[in-house]
Amino acid sequence: MSNYLAIATVSAALQQILLQPVKDAVSGADVGFRRPNGKDPAKEPRVDLYLYRVAPNAAYRNVDLPTRRADGTLVKRTLTALDLYYLFIFRGSDEKLEPQRMLGAVANALNAQPLISTDNITKAVSHHLYLQGSGLDAQVERVRFTPSALTLEEFTKLWSAFFQVEYSLSAAYQGSVVLICSDDNPQEALPVQARNIYVSPFRQPTITEVTSLAGAGRPILPSSTLVIQGTNLLSDIVSVRLGNLVVPAAPPAAKVTNTSITMPVPAGIQAGVLGAQVIQQLQLGTPSQPHNGYESNVAALVLHPVITVGTSSATGITVDINPAAVEGQRATLLLNEATVPPPLAPAAYSFSLPPLAGSTGTLAFPISGVKAGGTTYFVRVSIDGAESPLNLDPSSSGFGPVVTMS
Repeated sequence: MSNYLAIATVSAALQQILLQPVKDAVSGADVGFRRPNGKDPAKEPRVDLYLYRVAPNAAYRNVDLPTRRADGTLVKRTLTALDLYYLFIFRGSDEKLEPQRMLGAVANALNAQPLISTDNITKAVSHHLYLQGSGLDAQVERVRFTPSALTLEEFTKLWSAFFQVEYSLSAAYQGSVVLICSDDNPQEALPVQARNIYVSPFRQPTITEVTSLAGAGRPILPSSTLVIQGTNLLSDIVSVRLGNLVVPAAPPAAKVTNTSITMPVPAGIQAGVLGAQVIQQLQLGTPSQPHNGYESNVAALVLHPVITVGTSSATGITVDINPAAVEGQRATLLLNEATVPPPLAPAAYSFSLPPLAGSTGTLAFPISGVKAGGTTYFVRVSIDGAESPLNLDPSSSGFGPVVTMS
Protein backbone atom coordinates (compact mmCIF):
# COMPACT_ATOMS: atom_id res chain seq x y z
CA MET A 1 0.00 0.00 0.00
CA SER A 2 1.03 3.59 -0.56
CA ASN A 3 1.74 6.10 2.19
CA TYR A 4 1.46 9.87 2.46
CA LEU A 5 4.07 10.34 -0.33
CA ALA A 6 1.82 8.70 -2.91
CA ILE A 7 0.18 11.89 -4.21
CA ALA A 8 3.49 13.59 -4.89
CA THR A 9 4.83 10.38 -6.44
CA VAL A 10 1.89 10.29 -8.88
CA SER A 11 2.75 13.80 -10.06
CA ALA A 12 6.44 12.91 -10.44
CA ALA A 13 5.62 9.69 -12.34
CA LEU A 14 3.24 11.58 -14.61
CA GLN A 15 6.11 13.92 -15.42
CA GLN A 16 8.22 10.93 -16.49
CA ILE A 17 5.45 9.67 -18.78
CA LEU A 18 4.99 13.01 -20.55
CA LEU A 19 8.55 14.33 -20.66
CA GLN A 20 9.76 12.47 -23.77
CA PRO A 21 6.57 12.90 -25.87
CA VAL A 22 6.59 16.64 -25.10
CA LYS A 23 10.26 16.97 -26.12
CA ASP A 24 9.57 15.05 -29.31
CA ALA A 25 6.72 17.44 -30.14
CA VAL A 26 8.64 20.64 -29.38
CA SER A 27 12.41 20.65 -29.16
CA GLY A 28 13.67 21.90 -25.78
CA ALA A 29 10.28 21.71 -24.11
CA ASP A 30 10.09 20.77 -20.45
CA VAL A 31 7.48 19.34 -18.05
CA GLY A 32 7.19 20.90 -14.58
CA PHE A 33 4.87 21.65 -11.71
CA ARG A 34 4.54 25.45 -11.70
CA ARG A 35 1.19 26.84 -10.66
CA PRO A 36 -0.49 29.64 -12.69
CA ASN A 37 0.56 32.87 -10.97
CA GLY A 38 0.77 35.49 -13.70
CA LYS A 39 4.43 36.24 -12.93
CA ASP A 40 6.08 33.59 -15.12
CA PRO A 41 7.04 35.12 -18.48
CA ALA A 42 6.75 31.58 -19.92
CA LYS A 43 8.92 32.30 -22.95
CA GLU A 44 10.22 28.73 -23.17
CA PRO A 45 7.90 25.92 -24.23
CA ARG A 46 6.74 23.86 -21.27
CA VAL A 47 3.87 21.87 -19.81
CA ASP A 48 2.97 22.42 -16.15
CA LEU A 49 1.09 19.74 -14.22
CA TYR A 50 -1.07 21.55 -11.67
CA LEU A 51 -2.98 19.46 -9.11
CA TYR A 52 -6.02 21.65 -8.44
CA ARG A 53 -8.39 19.26 -6.68
CA VAL A 54 -8.41 16.09 -4.57
CA ALA A 55 -11.64 14.19 -3.83
CA PRO A 56 -12.56 10.89 -2.11
CA ASN A 57 -12.96 7.97 -4.47
CA ALA A 58 -16.64 7.00 -4.42
CA ALA A 59 -16.16 3.26 -5.01
CA TYR A 60 -13.61 2.67 -2.24
CA ARG A 61 -15.46 5.02 0.07
CA ASN A 62 -18.47 2.69 0.00
CA VAL A 63 -16.63 -0.60 0.52
CA ASP A 64 -14.25 0.36 3.31
CA LEU A 65 -14.98 -1.63 6.51
CA PRO A 66 -14.77 -0.34 10.10
CA THR A 67 -11.17 -0.05 11.20
CA ARG A 68 -11.63 -0.21 14.97
CA ARG A 69 -13.42 -2.42 17.46
CA ALA A 70 -15.94 -1.14 19.99
CA ASP A 71 -13.16 -0.68 22.57
CA GLY A 72 -11.10 1.46 20.17
CA THR A 73 -8.42 -1.11 19.29
CA LEU A 74 -7.29 -1.22 15.67
CA VAL A 75 -8.70 -4.02 13.50
CA LYS A 76 -7.17 -3.01 10.17
CA ARG A 77 -5.10 -0.19 8.79
CA THR A 78 -7.03 2.86 7.69
CA LEU A 79 -7.29 3.29 3.92
CA THR A 80 -7.79 6.66 2.24
CA ALA A 81 -8.84 6.40 -1.41
CA LEU A 82 -8.45 9.60 -3.45
CA ASP A 83 -9.02 10.84 -6.99
CA LEU A 84 -6.57 13.47 -8.26
CA TYR A 85 -7.65 16.20 -10.68
CA TYR A 86 -4.90 17.81 -12.76
CA LEU A 87 -4.85 20.83 -15.04
CA PHE A 88 -2.22 20.53 -17.79
CA ILE A 89 -1.15 24.06 -18.82
CA PHE A 90 0.67 24.44 -22.15
CA ARG A 91 2.92 27.45 -22.73
CA GLY A 92 5.04 28.38 -25.70
CA SER A 93 5.03 30.29 -28.94
CA ASP A 94 1.54 30.64 -30.33
CA GLU A 95 3.05 31.63 -33.68
CA LYS A 96 4.71 28.20 -33.90
CA LEU A 97 1.63 26.45 -32.43
CA GLU A 98 3.85 25.01 -29.69
CA PRO A 99 1.05 24.76 -27.02
CA GLN A 100 -1.16 22.87 -29.45
CA ARG A 101 1.63 20.53 -30.55
CA MET A 102 2.40 19.68 -26.92
CA LEU A 103 -1.30 19.19 -26.14
CA GLY A 104 -1.56 16.65 -28.96
CA ALA A 105 1.53 14.83 -27.70
CA VAL A 106 0.17 14.67 -24.13
CA ALA A 107 -3.27 13.46 -25.23
CA ASN A 108 -1.71 10.76 -27.42
CA ALA A 109 0.72 9.64 -24.70
CA LEU A 110 -1.95 9.28 -22.00
CA ASN A 111 -4.29 7.50 -24.43
CA ALA A 112 -1.53 5.03 -25.31
CA GLN A 113 -0.40 4.61 -21.68
CA PRO A 114 -3.16 5.62 -19.24
CA LEU A 115 -1.64 3.66 -16.34
CA ILE A 116 1.40 4.62 -14.27
CA SER A 117 3.86 1.72 -14.51
CA THR A 118 6.43 0.55 -11.98
CA ASP A 119 9.21 1.82 -14.26
CA ASN A 120 7.66 5.30 -14.30
CA ILE A 121 7.56 5.30 -10.51
CA THR A 122 11.15 4.07 -10.22
CA LYS A 123 12.41 6.82 -12.57
CA ALA A 124 10.40 9.45 -10.69
CA VAL A 125 11.87 8.40 -7.34
CA SER A 126 15.41 8.41 -8.78
CA HIS A 127 14.93 12.05 -9.86
CA HIS A 128 13.18 13.05 -6.62
CA LEU A 129 14.95 11.23 -3.80
CA TYR A 130 12.60 12.67 -1.17
CA LEU A 131 9.88 10.38 -2.60
CA GLN A 132 11.67 7.17 -1.70
CA GLY A 133 9.52 4.68 0.17
CA SER A 134 6.18 6.01 -1.08
CA GLY A 135 4.97 2.47 -1.77
CA LEU A 136 3.08 3.56 -4.90
CA ASP A 137 4.78 0.80 -6.91
CA ALA A 138 3.25 -1.80 -4.54
CA GLN A 139 -0.28 -0.39 -4.70
CA VAL A 140 -2.96 -2.96 -5.59
CA GLU A 141 -4.53 -0.78 -8.28
CA ARG A 142 -2.51 1.21 -10.77
CA VAL A 143 -3.34 4.90 -11.09
CA ARG A 144 -5.23 5.49 -14.36
CA PHE A 145 -5.52 8.85 -16.10
CA THR A 146 -8.63 9.80 -18.06
CA PRO A 147 -9.55 13.16 -19.60
CA SER A 148 -12.13 15.21 -17.71
CA ALA A 149 -14.86 16.60 -19.97
CA LEU A 150 -15.15 20.08 -18.42
CA THR A 151 -17.66 22.43 -19.96
CA LEU A 152 -16.75 25.97 -21.01
CA GLU A 153 -18.46 27.27 -17.88
CA GLU A 154 -16.47 24.91 -15.64
CA PHE A 155 -13.24 25.87 -17.35
CA THR A 156 -14.10 29.55 -16.90
CA LYS A 157 -14.77 29.08 -13.18
CA LEU A 158 -11.53 27.13 -12.79
CA TRP A 159 -9.36 29.79 -14.43
CA SER A 160 -11.17 32.60 -12.63
CA ALA A 161 -9.84 31.14 -9.37
CA PHE A 162 -6.31 32.12 -10.45
CA PHE A 163 -5.79 35.75 -9.48
CA GLN A 164 -4.81 38.02 -12.39
CA VAL A 165 -3.67 35.12 -14.58
CA GLU A 166 -4.26 35.13 -18.32
CA TYR A 167 -5.75 31.99 -19.80
CA SER A 168 -3.36 29.51 -21.40
CA LEU A 169 -4.24 26.48 -23.44
CA SER A 170 -5.04 23.74 -20.95
CA ALA A 171 -6.59 20.31 -20.51
CA ALA A 172 -8.03 18.57 -17.45
CA TYR A 173 -7.31 14.97 -16.47
CA GLN A 174 -8.35 12.75 -13.58
CA GLY A 175 -6.03 10.25 -11.91
CA SER A 176 -7.74 7.40 -10.08
CA VAL A 177 -7.25 5.85 -7.62
CA VAL A 178 -4.55 6.63 -5.03
CA LEU A 179 -4.72 4.38 -1.96
CA ILE A 180 -3.02 5.83 1.11
CA CYS A 181 -2.59 3.40 3.99
CA SER A 182 -1.62 4.30 7.56
CA ASP A 183 1.49 2.94 9.27
CA ASP A 184 -0.44 1.76 12.34
CA ASN A 185 -0.06 -1.89 13.32
CA PRO A 186 -3.43 -3.52 13.99
CA GLN A 187 -3.93 -6.07 16.73
CA GLU A 188 -4.46 -9.32 14.91
CA ALA A 189 -7.25 -11.53 16.21
CA LEU A 190 -6.81 -15.25 16.70
CA PRO A 191 -7.82 -17.44 13.76
CA VAL A 192 -11.38 -18.72 13.68
CA GLN A 193 -11.47 -22.42 14.60
CA ALA A 194 -15.22 -23.01 14.46
CA ARG A 195 -18.22 -21.22 13.03
CA ASN A 196 -21.78 -21.12 14.33
CA ILE A 197 -24.74 -20.13 12.18
CA TYR A 198 -28.04 -19.22 13.85
CA VAL A 199 -31.32 -18.56 12.11
CA SER A 200 -34.34 -17.23 13.98
CA PRO A 201 -37.39 -15.15 13.06
CA PHE A 202 -37.55 -11.59 14.28
CA ARG A 203 -39.93 -11.68 17.26
CA GLN A 204 -40.23 -8.23 18.79
CA PRO A 205 -41.37 -8.48 22.42
CA THR A 206 -44.31 -6.23 23.25
CA ILE A 207 -45.71 -5.12 26.62
CA THR A 208 -49.44 -4.46 26.68
CA GLU A 209 -50.03 -3.95 30.42
CA VAL A 210 -48.26 -3.91 33.81
CA THR A 211 -50.44 -4.66 36.83
CA SER A 212 -50.29 -6.01 40.36
CA LEU A 213 -50.99 -9.69 40.99
CA ALA A 214 -53.59 -8.50 43.52
CA GLY A 215 -55.73 -7.41 40.60
CA ALA A 216 -56.14 -4.80 37.92
CA GLY A 217 -56.62 -1.34 39.37
CA ARG A 218 -54.93 -2.23 42.66
CA PRO A 219 -51.91 -0.07 43.59
CA ILE A 220 -48.42 -1.44 42.98
CA LEU A 221 -46.52 -1.38 46.30
CA PRO A 222 -42.95 -2.41 47.26
CA SER A 223 -44.44 -5.69 48.55
CA SER A 224 -46.47 -6.37 45.40
CA THR A 225 -45.93 -8.96 42.70
CA LEU A 226 -45.76 -7.54 39.19
CA VAL A 227 -47.54 -9.09 36.24
CA ILE A 228 -46.17 -7.92 32.90
CA GLN A 229 -48.48 -8.97 30.09
CA GLY A 230 -47.68 -8.93 26.38
CA THR A 231 -46.49 -11.06 23.47
CA ASN A 232 -43.20 -12.74 22.54
CA LEU A 233 -41.83 -12.27 26.06
CA LEU A 234 -40.04 -15.64 26.32
CA SER A 235 -36.39 -15.91 25.27
CA ASP A 236 -33.08 -17.53 26.30
CA ILE A 237 -32.33 -14.86 28.87
CA VAL A 238 -34.97 -12.36 29.96
CA SER A 239 -34.42 -9.24 32.07
CA VAL A 240 -36.76 -6.44 33.03
CA ARG A 241 -35.75 -2.81 33.20
CA LEU A 242 -37.73 -0.87 35.82
CA GLY A 243 -36.70 2.77 35.82
CA ASN A 244 -32.89 2.70 35.90
CA LEU A 245 -32.68 -0.79 37.41
CA VAL A 246 -32.26 -3.95 35.30
CA VAL A 247 -33.37 -7.15 37.06
CA PRO A 248 -33.03 -10.72 35.73
CA ALA A 249 -36.40 -12.43 35.34
CA ALA A 250 -35.24 -15.90 36.31
CA PRO A 251 -36.73 -18.74 38.44
CA PRO A 252 -37.54 -19.24 41.22
CA ALA A 253 -38.30 -15.57 41.89
CA ALA A 254 -39.84 -14.96 38.47
CA LYS A 255 -42.01 -16.93 36.10
CA VAL A 256 -41.73 -16.19 32.39
CA THR A 257 -44.08 -17.35 29.64
CA ASN A 258 -44.58 -16.12 26.11
CA THR A 259 -47.45 -13.87 27.23
CA SER A 260 -46.57 -12.85 30.82
CA ILE A 261 -43.78 -12.27 33.31
CA THR A 262 -44.60 -12.61 37.00
CA MET A 263 -42.00 -11.28 39.43
CA PRO A 264 -41.82 -9.46 42.78
CA VAL A 265 -41.11 -5.74 42.85
CA PRO A 266 -37.31 -5.68 43.21
CA ALA A 267 -35.61 -3.83 46.02
CA GLY A 268 -33.76 -0.67 45.13
CA ILE A 269 -36.20 0.98 42.73
CA GLN A 270 -37.66 4.38 43.49
CA ALA A 271 -41.27 5.34 43.93
CA GLY A 272 -43.06 7.32 41.26
CA VAL A 273 -43.84 6.82 37.59
CA LEU A 274 -41.46 4.23 36.10
CA GLY A 275 -40.88 2.74 32.69
CA ALA A 276 -40.97 -1.05 32.32
CA GLN A 277 -39.15 -2.74 29.44
CA VAL A 278 -38.40 -6.38 28.63
CA ILE A 279 -34.81 -7.07 27.52
CA GLN A 280 -34.02 -10.35 25.77
CA GLN A 281 -30.57 -11.87 25.25
CA LEU A 282 -29.61 -14.82 23.07
CA GLN A 283 -27.18 -17.61 23.95
CA LEU A 284 -24.69 -17.75 21.09
CA GLY A 285 -21.19 -19.09 20.55
CA THR A 286 -19.15 -22.06 21.73
CA PRO A 287 -19.35 -22.16 24.68
CA SER A 288 -22.59 -20.22 24.59
CA GLN A 289 -22.47 -16.64 25.91
CA PRO A 290 -25.21 -14.02 26.28
CA HIS A 291 -25.47 -11.63 23.33
CA ASN A 292 -27.72 -8.63 22.76
CA GLY A 293 -31.10 -9.62 21.37
CA TYR A 294 -34.35 -7.66 21.41
CA GLU A 295 -35.95 -4.96 23.54
CA SER A 296 -39.65 -4.31 23.96
CA ASN A 297 -41.58 -1.07 24.02
CA VAL A 298 -41.62 0.91 27.29
CA ALA A 299 -44.79 0.67 29.39
CA ALA A 300 -45.57 2.97 32.34
CA LEU A 301 -46.31 1.86 35.89
CA VAL A 302 -46.68 3.73 39.18
CA LEU A 303 -44.89 2.42 42.28
CA HIS A 304 -46.63 3.81 45.36
CA PRO A 305 -44.60 4.47 48.53
CA VAL A 306 -45.75 2.99 51.84
CA ILE A 307 -45.65 4.83 55.18
CA THR A 308 -44.12 2.53 57.79
CA VAL A 309 -43.82 4.84 60.83
CA GLY A 310 -45.23 8.31 61.52
CA THR A 311 -44.84 10.75 64.42
CA SER A 312 -46.36 14.18 64.91
CA SER A 313 -45.82 17.32 66.93
CA ALA A 314 -47.31 20.80 66.97
CA THR A 315 -44.76 21.99 64.39
CA GLY A 316 -44.09 18.99 62.22
CA ILE A 317 -44.81 15.44 61.09
CA THR A 318 -42.08 12.87 60.43
CA VAL A 319 -42.73 9.72 58.39
CA ASP A 320 -40.64 6.73 57.35
CA ILE A 321 -41.35 5.53 53.82
CA ASN A 322 -40.55 2.49 51.72
CA PRO A 323 -38.92 2.67 49.27
CA ALA A 324 -36.61 5.49 50.25
CA ALA A 325 -36.91 8.72 48.26
CA VAL A 326 -33.88 9.57 46.12
CA GLU A 327 -32.08 12.77 45.22
CA GLY A 328 -34.14 15.20 43.16
CA GLN A 329 -37.54 13.71 43.97
CA ARG A 330 -40.36 15.91 45.24
CA ALA A 331 -42.22 14.89 48.41
CA THR A 332 -45.59 16.24 49.60
CA LEU A 333 -47.44 15.51 52.86
CA LEU A 334 -51.23 15.25 52.53
CA LEU A 335 -53.49 15.56 55.61
CA ASN A 336 -57.26 14.96 55.52
CA GLU A 337 -59.49 15.23 58.57
CA ALA A 338 -60.76 11.72 59.38
CA THR A 339 -64.03 12.27 61.33
CA VAL A 340 -66.21 15.31 60.82
CA PRO A 341 -69.82 15.58 61.99
CA PRO A 342 -72.16 16.72 59.20
CA PRO A 343 -72.78 19.19 57.72
CA LEU A 344 -69.20 20.40 58.30
CA ALA A 345 -66.62 19.80 55.54
CA PRO A 346 -63.41 17.93 56.51
CA ALA A 347 -60.24 20.01 56.66
CA ALA A 348 -57.43 19.22 54.21
CA TYR A 349 -53.81 20.39 54.18
CA SER A 350 -50.70 19.79 52.05
CA PHE A 351 -47.05 20.57 52.81
CA SER A 352 -44.26 20.17 50.25
CA LEU A 353 -40.50 19.83 50.60
CA PRO A 354 -38.00 21.23 48.13
CA PRO A 355 -36.35 18.68 45.80
CA LEU A 356 -34.41 16.26 47.99
CA ALA A 357 -30.66 16.78 48.24
CA GLY A 358 -30.00 13.07 48.78
CA SER A 359 -31.58 9.66 49.31
CA THR A 360 -33.51 9.24 52.54
CA GLY A 361 -36.15 6.95 54.02
CA THR A 362 -37.27 9.52 56.61
CA LEU A 363 -39.09 12.71 55.65
CA ALA A 364 -39.68 15.55 58.11
CA PHE A 365 -42.41 17.99 57.08
CA PRO A 366 -42.80 21.33 58.91
CA ILE A 367 -46.49 22.14 59.37
CA SER A 368 -48.43 25.19 60.43
CA GLY A 369 -52.05 26.30 60.65
CA VAL A 370 -53.36 22.78 61.21
CA LYS A 371 -56.48 22.45 63.34
CA ALA A 372 -55.51 20.63 66.55
CA GLY A 373 -57.43 19.84 69.73
CA GLY A 374 -57.37 16.06 69.33
CA THR A 375 -58.26 16.10 65.64
CA THR A 376 -57.39 12.92 63.74
CA TYR A 377 -56.04 13.10 60.20
CA PHE A 378 -55.42 10.58 57.47
CA VAL A 379 -51.74 10.80 56.42
CA ARG A 380 -50.49 10.32 52.86
CA VAL A 381 -47.16 11.03 51.22
CA SER A 382 -46.85 11.80 47.51
CA ILE A 383 -43.47 11.07 45.86
CA ASP A 384 -43.27 12.52 42.35
CA GLY A 385 -47.06 12.21 42.13
CA ALA A 386 -47.28 8.62 43.45
CA GLU A 387 -49.33 8.63 46.66
CA SER A 388 -49.06 6.19 49.54
CA PRO A 389 -52.19 4.03 50.03
CA LEU A 390 -54.87 4.45 52.68
CA ASN A 391 -56.99 1.91 54.53
CA LEU A 392 -60.38 3.56 55.11
CA ASP A 393 -61.95 0.64 57.00
CA PRO A 394 -62.22 1.64 60.71
CA SER A 395 -62.62 -2.00 61.72
CA SER A 396 -59.37 -3.04 60.04
CA SER A 397 -56.15 -3.44 62.03
CA GLY A 398 -54.37 -1.49 59.26
CA PHE A 399 -56.74 1.47 59.39
CA GLY A 400 -55.06 4.67 58.31
CA PRO A 401 -52.31 5.61 58.73
CA VAL A 402 -53.58 8.42 60.89
CA VAL A 403 -52.11 11.04 63.26
CA THR A 404 -53.85 12.94 66.05
CA MET A 405 -53.04 16.59 66.54
CA SER A 406 -53.45 17.38 70.23
